[in-house]
Amino acid sequence: MLDPHLFRSDLEFVQTQLKRRGCDFDADFYTDIENRRKAIQVKTQELQNERNLSSKAIGQAKAKGEDVQPLLDQVQGLGEQLKAAATELGDIQAQMQSLMEGLPNLLDATVPEGNDEDDNIEISRWGEVPEFDFEIKDHVDLGAMHKGMDFETGAKITGARFVVLRSNIARLQRAIIQFMLDTHTDEHGYSETYVPYIVNADSLYGTGQLPKFADDLFKVSEDPDLYLIPTAEVPVTNIVRNEIVAADEMPLRMVSHTPCFRSEAGAYGKDVRGLIRQHQFEKVELVQVVKASESEQAHEDLTEHAENILKKLKLSYRKVLLCSGDTGFSSTKTYDLEVWLPGQEAYREISSCSNFKDFQARRLKARWRNPETGKPELVHTINGSGLAAGRALVAIMENYQTAAGDIVIPEVLQPYMGGMKVIKAT
Repeated sequence: MLDPHLFRSDLEFVQTQLKRRGCDFDADFYTDIENRRKAIQVKTQELQNERNLSSKAIGQAKAKGEDVQPLLDQVQGLGEQLKAAATELGDIQAQMQSLMEGLPNLLDATVPEGNDEDDNIEISRWGEVPEFDFEIKDHVDLGAMHKGMDFETGAKITGARFVVLRSNIARLQRAIIQFMLDTHTDEHGYSETYVPYIVNADSLYGTGQLPKFADDLFKVSEDPDLYLIPTAEVPVTNIVRNEIVAADEMPLRMVSHTPCFRSEAGAYGKDVRGLIRQHQFEKVELVQVVKASESEQAHEDLTEHAENILKKLKLSYRKVLLCSGDTGFSSTKTYDLEVWLPGQEAYREISSCSNFKDFQARRLKARWRNPETGKPELVHTINGSGLAAGRALVAIMENYQTAAGDIVIPEVLQPYMGGMKVIKAT
């Protein structure tokens, strides 16, 4: 959520920045609500003071033996006015809250202008795109050859966009996950964190999925409202909800492997073949909770940590800076890492690394105590995939395939596969 003080101090700046996202913020409507809020709060305070004085006068009148009924009637009338004013103030505050909840984060000054992914800026590329002297197969056909990727059974068990992985293909995904966790904990300084896969509405509100993106979630309970997690970002970041983190515990670096569940509302017809856009998928998530002064560097570091996984796997990828029209709701700046997929002859997203600054923290009431002032300050939150395991599996299968349909196992994964170097096609 945006800082309300910014609206009061520089409304024109807020309106200009929101326009960068294509968000048509009605400043006049905001000003009207804010003026009404101020007026009713002043009225409430005046009524409260008047009632207090009248109540005090009742005691004085009783002491003098005077008739207090007129004063009692006056206090009762003031009470009714106060109740009406409180109701009106509550309605105004609800309108203001609803307005603020629907506003995205302000973009960092370095984010380029643009409408969609076509306007994103490529920052760098790493690795050579492999060349094949045979007709390549995509991961779906390779999975079928290995009898290790079964979409039909997944659909029978649950429905479209679910899969059953078997044998060495399932083991390969597990190896990828274990390798990523070990790298992030042993080399990058993250603390492995196990979290629930079901969260409450407060958690989703804190990280910005609710109320705006309710249609993208799988709801599993109405009373209380509970949801399957769309990403480990939600439960991991919510660890610091309503907390004041000690200065000597900062920064927090957490890594978590979880399944993720997304309804992909509105995405039908896109990426319907294979593992690219499933309702259930595996991901290793990186989350950092840092001081405001450290967030920009932490964002760069976290992105490099995700990149390091791709380098170790020797997968060609590119790093892009998302434009204003493609940056997510809660993010102020996002890098996407896109891995080369021979089956699609294209780079496809495998990690999205975002800096939210204090946007999530304000919703979460997540703070740290500054020892210099003794006062709590909002933290900054950063997260990114390190990486999406299913898409890493796709990339390895397609980039490491042979003419016979075998899959060569990347060297760094071989210890996790019991020394196996090649998965032979059946």
